[in-house]
Amino acid sequence: MSAPGTGGRGTRIALNTAGILVFLFAVFPVFWMVSSAFKTDEDINSETPLPVPIHWTLHHFKAVINGQGLDYGLFHFFLNSLIVAIVTVVVGSVVSILAAYAVARTRFRGRTAFLLMLIIVQMVPLEALMLPLMLNAQRLHLLNSLGGVIIVYVGSMLAFSVLMLRGFVAAVPKDLEDAASIDGASKATTFWRITFPLVAPGLVATSIFSFVNAWNEFVIAFAFLKDQDKYMLPLTLSYSFGRTQVEWGSIMASSTLFTIPVMVFFLIVQRRMVSGLVAGAVKG
Repeated sequence: MSAPGTGGRGTRIALNTAGILVFLFAVFPVFWMVSSAFKTDEDINSETPLPVPIHWTLHHFKAVINGQGLDYGLFHFFLNSLIVAIVTVVVGSVVSILAAYAVARTRFRGRTAFLLMLIIVQMVPLEALMLPLMLNAQRLHLLNSLGGVIIVYVGSMLAFSVLMLRGFVAAVPKDLEDAASIDGASKATTFWRITFPLVAPGLVATSIFSFVNAWNEFVIAFAFLKDQDKYMLPLTLSYSFGRTQVEWGSIMASSTLFTIPVMVFFLIVQRRMVSGLVAGAVKG
């Protein structure tokens, strides 16, 4: 017979080992990206790939920051991407939380059809919508403008955000809102003082999703934006392709720099998400 606890210890070891393997599998591409950003072209194109650079260099980072092959430096494109991402998150969050509250708390004609439409929209590939989007944007004079890109980003993420937030709103006991209404609170006060703090963790989660998608999206930005002064960060990567030789060093350096703001945003918002979950558990 095995000693007591041997089976449980073996299970924990197996689970920990599996977790470590999954972690390494997920982190390895990021490690290779950062490592390659510091390699020389000779090391990158070597027939024997090395995980760590032999000759460290900042040449690729300097070229990217100075705007290699472009009329503007990296900070200009960084600012464009930051504006688009922040406005997309703010506008999308406001519209989606209000729409999710309406769907979860009210019964109106066509409610089921509306929810079904949101699900169907998620199934349509983005490429199938590019032509009508561009025709409508051209008709409204929104092509080649950051405003047009923001509108498309907000619209493309609303369906997912509304469906996700609807579950959070529905999880909030309606008795809390009824009690506040009995005490004389208006509908708006009940929403902002009772429901919103409890739904905040879900709103943070959808905000992360919206920010990452708006920050990394390439297809819509490539189709809508033509002038370099309106380019966003993902578009600058295209200047490292299509030449006689792909500049992998610049691509890896750009990707490393592009990843930093997303990581910072996630780390900042993650604390709010955890505190919101704890607050919601106490208030609920």
